[in-house]
Amino acid sequence: MVGSANLNIMIKAARRAGRALIKDFREVENLQVSVKGAGDFVTKADIGAEKILKDDLMGARPTYGWLAEEGGEEEGQDPTRRWIVDPLDGTTNFLHGLPHWAVSIALEHKGQIIAGVVYDPAKDEMFFAEKGAGSWMNETRIRVSGRHRMIESIFATGLPFAGRADLPDTLQDLARLLPVCAGVRRWGAASLDLAYVAAGRYDGFWERRLKPWDLAAGVIIAKEAGGLVEPMKSGGDVVSDGEIVCSNDAIFSGFAKIVRG
Repeated sequence: MVGSANLNIMIKAARRAGRALIKDFREVENLQVSVKGAGDFVTKADIGAEKILKDDLMGARPTYGWLAEEGGEEEGQDPTRRWIVDPLDGTTNFLHGLPHWAVSIALEHKGQIIAGVVYDPAKDEMFFAEKGAGSWMNETRIRVSGRHRMIESIFATGLPFAGRADLPDTLQDLARLLPVCAGVRRWGAASLDLAYVAAGRYDGFWERRLKPWDLAAGVIIAKEAGGLVEPMKSGGDVVSDGEIVCSNDAIFSGFAKIVRG
């Protein structure tokens, strides 16, 4: 696929940040003897990756705005466009030496996500999409799954940790969903969960209390792969509210009804 100039900038930036993170990831195992040491190291890796992304993206498009997990929000000279970036989605996996984490970059124009890249450096899988141009993984066009039955479908979510207030809601979701599906996975990186829905690896995904940088790139990749994406609450906004339900068209109605309670 030949993408736009902006998409090519995003892909190159993601690869460069990914190369730096892979080098850091190889060091993590040696630091596990000290939780503080490993945590400090991963924080530095995260900040370092964001610097690479900011240098590349803002260097190429200096008038755009910026929203990122570490660096916060900056308004650009062009108020209609901004980058939304998570340099390391799946930090806890990274910290524990689990090879499931990603670099996530989205481009927003007039409040709409128009391009997204989710790069998994450990597996060298680059998921990307532009509005109206479909979704891709490396050189392959991807589509959501064609499953029609909930009992044959696998879903992904995030499980609240450390006493988060949404734990009761999630436990209720699981109590309703687990008896009627083929399984639920919790792999710890929302951007990859959405990319996996786009690729047909998962049949659906839902989660609450996410941040814009967790969702933005994955949302357009899922949509362009034929997925339905809606907020958990009617009238809400997925990216700004941080609540999402996503699946293929065939099972969406039944799935959404279950997780919305």
